[in-house]
Amino acid sequence: MKTLWEVKSMSMTRRDLFKLAGVGALTASIPSVGFSAAERVKKAEAILPPSKGSRVVVCGGGWAGLTVAKYLKKENPNIDVVLIEKRPNFFSCPISNEWLAGLVSLDFISHDYNQPASKYGYRFINAVVVGIERDKRRVYTNHGYIEYDYLVLAPGIKYNYDAWFKGDKNMAYYTKVNYPAAFIPGSEHLALKRKVWEFEEGDFVITVPPGAYRCPPASYERAAMIAYVFKKNNVKGRVIILDPKEDIAPKGPGFRAAYEQLYLGIVEYVPKAQIKEVDPVNKVIKTTAGDFKFADANLVPPHQAGELVWMADLIAKDKDGKPTGWADQDPLTFQAKADPRVFLVGDVIGGVPYPKSGHMGNSQGKIVAKIIASRIAGKDIKPTLPDNTCYSMVNGEPQEAIVINVTYDYNDKEKKIVPKPKVINERSESLAKATYEWAKSMYKDMFA
Repeated sequence: MKTLWEVKSMSMTRRDLFKLAGVGALTASIPSVGFSAAERVKKAEAILPPSKGSRVVVCGGGWAGLTVAKYLKKENPNIDVVLIEKRPNFFSCPISNEWLAGLVSLDFISHDYNQPASKYGYRFINAVVVGIERDKRRVYTNHGYIEYDYLVLAPGIKYNYDAWFKGDKNMAYYTKVNYPAAFIPGSEHLALKRKVWEFEEGDFVITVPPGAYRCPPASYERAAMIAYVFKKNNVKGRVIILDPKEDIAPKGPGFRAAYEQLYLGIVEYVPKAQIKEVDPVNKVIKTTAGDFKFADANLVPPHQAGELVWMADLIAKDKDGKPTGWADQDPLTFQAKADPRVFLVGDVIGGVPYPKSGHMGNSQGKIVAKIIASRIAGKDIKPTLPDNTCYSMVNGEPQEAIVINVTYDYNDKEKKIVPKPKVINERSESLAKATYEWAKSMYKDMFA
């Protein structure tokens, strides 16, 4: 027997669907970001008195921003450090796939911002940034403005639904709500977990974003963890990975072995599947590898640098003058090329072969903290290069993982950064154990 929703949907247009869902009314009532920011900036008052010393404002409380704030105070306790974050608590994207599969609790990946702020002496402000005036060195929030001597932007990513829907905000909203990407911490992850554990049968599609995106192995690990849940729950369904690349990367052999040996008939990997059209209403994705209907999906659009980098007008441009979508920063110092008092760290950066990962953000944060502290002290230091470690869980019973470790060299002659990866594609329980030990050490580094 069909539900009322299914009966109505059979003869429903997209416009009708949005009216029924209330999407049109909601999106129409929301003013644009630019208008809202402008109105608030006009009325804003300072929420902090002028600093007696040098003030560094850090926008973004993810892996990179948290690390900068802590290590600035460790480098020089007299620096006035202010961390602004719009979320009231920290939710980690790294290890969220393990949480998705029920392997760890929510407590393992959630933390409070007050503990490290209190322990290390920086100020945590739970607020939304609505404007940045670099000429006045001011950050405007929904509570008022804060002046800075140095500014660190670490807002992470934002989704580029326009690449799919060409400015159709209703369709973007419908997709985000019904098929959340879950690459930005919060409700999207909770929604995705509910979807996975309530899934009964059919094809569950995961789209891998083109170009640079947050955590390159994340979609492949997520596919393995969802397949593990389906296998455990005896779900009559498949996980279909639509990947624009020619093959899985990084850790391709490790993921392929897991799919073939652990989830044969459950995971289907489709390479060279560049998306041509996404129709979330009729549940169809058209790609260069064919058309795919789905019962449910994890639809992940292309990624870009977080909104604050756009707000500060620090996005790089290509040779034709078009925005690349990523920050324009010095590859060694992380300073914005257009403003040496602004540092760009974490997932926002562009033009360098650094993956957008938690470990990388933490590593960059320590480097930036040293550079800023040295600038304030009137000293110059030779910047070091970051490193990266990324574990991927591929099995839940027994828990088994694979890993990639990357160090970097700077080729001074060619003026470029060269990655030196070491990969262990053979899954093991010891690597699964190391996954959690790594996570604990990283959380301790940022919070304890």
